[in-house]
Amino acid sequence: MTYFGDSAIWLPWTFAALMGLSILIYVILDGFDLGVGLLMPLADEQEKDRLVASIGPFWDANETWLVLAIGLLLVAFPPAHGIILTSLYLPVFIMLVGLILRGVSFEFRAKAPLSQKKRWNAAFFIGSLMASMSQGFMLGMYVMGLTWTLSHVAFALLTAVFLTVGYSFIGAAWLIAKTEGALQTRAVGWAKGGIWGLILGIGAISVATPFVSPRIFDKWFSLPEFLYLSPMPILSGALVLYLFWRIHKLPQVGDKTAWSPFAAAMALFALAFAGMAYSFYPYVVPEQITIYDAAAAPESLFIILIGTLFVLPAILGYTALSYYIFRGKATELRYD
Repeated sequence: MTYFGDSAIWLPWTFAALMGLSILIYVILDGFDLGVGLLMPLADEQEKDRLVASIGPFWDANETWLVLAIGLLLVAFPPAHGIILTSLYLPVFIMLVGLILRGVSFEFRAKAPLSQKKRWNAAFFIGSLMASMSQGFMLGMYVMGLTWTLSHVAFALLTAVFLTVGYSFIGAAWLIAKTEGALQTRAVGWAKGGIWGLILGIGAISVATPFVSPRIFDKWFSLPEFLYLSPMPILSGALVLYLFWRIHKLPQVGDKTAWSPFAAAMALFALAFAGMAYSFYPYVVPEQITIYDAAAAPESLFIILIGTLFVLPAILGYTALSYYIFRGKATELRYD
């Protein structure tokens, strides 16, 4: 059946784009609240409450994007869903345990006796660390083609460390925007350290990806593609330089530019993601299966697309509304 042209082409592409958008939004939004969790051991007890208050209205909704991305993978590309989750079963399990531990800790730290609060703060950090490390490991294994060799696992472990530090950076950038006073000053210091993880992680993946396969190498370094794509690394380098300059200028009186590091970090994540998407397209499983081979029947995809057109705007609207309502600085955390 044909809908508005060749549905066997545009429907898989549309769902791949929607899945990619969901993953990107998740990495940015849940990335910063995972990063805030990773920074918990560096804060004192009063600051820990303010850290949690800064992500309190958002963290649960942020994880909705992960559910949406995995759901789209399952319904739109069933063979790829089986291959990817089977290959990454262990890190997926660790990530889910970490996310559950974060959710439990977030609620229990608010209700536990004061003597037990430190334990739940530690559990919140451990859950954040488990989720961040497992996501970085999965990213590294995906780049390496989902094959478990010693060198690929070593690269994935390196990516796990870099992504975790990168999450701590975007978490610190979020805190620069959402806090003030001494805590904001400390967040600036945390960002100065965390930016190195962001740079090294993006650099490692950018260098490794073209050498995964001759096809990807040719996509980046053949002419005229090389000239067309050159603005991406140039803009990424400019954003890194801007982040270095902006962070070392903060905090400032008036706090008018406190959002700029977080906005620049989001742009840097988006550019890195766009580069990866270009590298691996049209494959959904690197060098194994394309989005067109893995796609469900066009009739099924068209019906699912109709539902997605209702669900996606609702999630976008709810997300935008929550960030609008709880804009401004994080206030004192209260449980009464």
